[in-house]
Amino acid sequence: MQVYDHPTFRMACRQFDLVADHLQIPDSERDRLKFPKRSMTVAVPIQGDDGKTHLYTGYRVQHHLTLGPTKGGLRYHPDVTLGEVAALAMWMSWKCAITGLPYGGAKGGIACEPGKMSRGELERLTRRYTQEMIPFIGPQVDVMAPDLGTNEQIMAWMMDTYSVHAGYTVPSIVTGKPVGLGGSLGRREATGRGVSYLVNRATDTIGLDISKTTAAVQGFGNVGSVAALSLARYGVKVIAVTDAFGGVYNQKGLNLWALEKYVAENKSVAGFKEADPVTNEQLLVLPCDILVPAALERQITEANAAKIKCRILAEAANGPTTPEADEILNKRDDIFVIPDILCNAGGVIVSYFEWVQDLQSFFWGETEVVDKLFRILENAFTQIVALGKKQKIPMRQAALSLGIKRVQEAKQVRGLFP
Repeated sequence: MQVYDHPTFRMACRQFDLVADHLQIPDSERDRLKFPKRSMTVAVPIQGDDGKTHLYTGYRVQHHLTLGPTKGGLRYHPDVTLGEVAALAMWMSWKCAITGLPYGGAKGGIACEPGKMSRGELERLTRRYTQEMIPFIGPQVDVMAPDLGTNEQIMAWMMDTYSVHAGYTVPSIVTGKPVGLGGSLGRREATGRGVSYLVNRATDTIGLDISKTTAAVQGFGNVGSVAALSLARYGVKVIAVTDAFGGVYNQKGLNLWALEKYVAENKSVAGFKEADPVTNEQLLVLPCDILVPAALERQITEANAAKIKCRILAEAANGPTTPEADEILNKRDDIFVIPDILCNAGGVIVSYFEWVQDLQSFFWGETEVVDKLFRILENAFTQIVALGKKQKIPMRQAALSLGIKRVQEAKQVRGLFP
């Protein structure tokens, strides 16, 4: 479908096609599994602080509704397109399937620059987008969550807008809300915690002592910062981090707590005095034990895959490695890849917990949330590693095979109406 044509969507489709060939999925079933069930593009007009009307474009893609409502984040970024959102929705479908969540994948976005907008403009943008989406969302239809450029406050505005329309409070319409509005303890840290847990399991698998390892983290937003701090608690020495404005490197290890305080004051890691500057491109090829791409997609490419010098590649971002780079990495026995649909699944798992708690109006403590999170990740990790060893296939192919097969089987059992 040409409407989705975008490098990231083509990448997701290529991953699917390779696995579909491996699973010998009939051609007659492939398009229904691959292409989204429903896509929306909406105009989002708001009044700016300058008194003028500004028009933004908003998107929402619901990949499949076979296993339950769709679930996925909402991102605010100037480069958001329908094709990118469709790719992210597809990956979310496989992510939910490998972790056993009763969801199909979804993703949304608004093409804007949130950093250049006031709080009032962001609120008006969020509320208008939510209003435009009301016919297509609901606790049993499609549940949104924070993503790149959005946060707990954005989710609170979305929940309030939907609730005003419904005439009563509907906390289960979004996840990633403030705890005081029905959010779950441990949700904000869930993705980063999941990354560090899986890295720890990977070190066990390949025989590394995690307390003697080094790590480099690309992206110091919510996921990257929590992943770095969580790895440090395992004894990992984090030697480099970057964000959109620059990066810092210290071979002896960064003082992450001082860095976090610096970022809170300066909005970037760039310029942190206790380290040397490093670029995003340089970080990816630094010698380290653990490399964590936690920024945007398509960062590890054909151009740099052969130069990567890590033992574990933990994909905290969505789609950070292109298929061309995969071909290179698959030939390298020295790198253990934790694929994105497993590595960053902690966020959607605890979003699921939040949704369940909201529906029941019965809330759990943080210890219970984290324990349940690690149990689900452990089960998924064990299954994927076992499948990879049994079939002698790379970790990404094993993870995608597991997810795609589960969705295929569900569609077969439900049948096709009419």
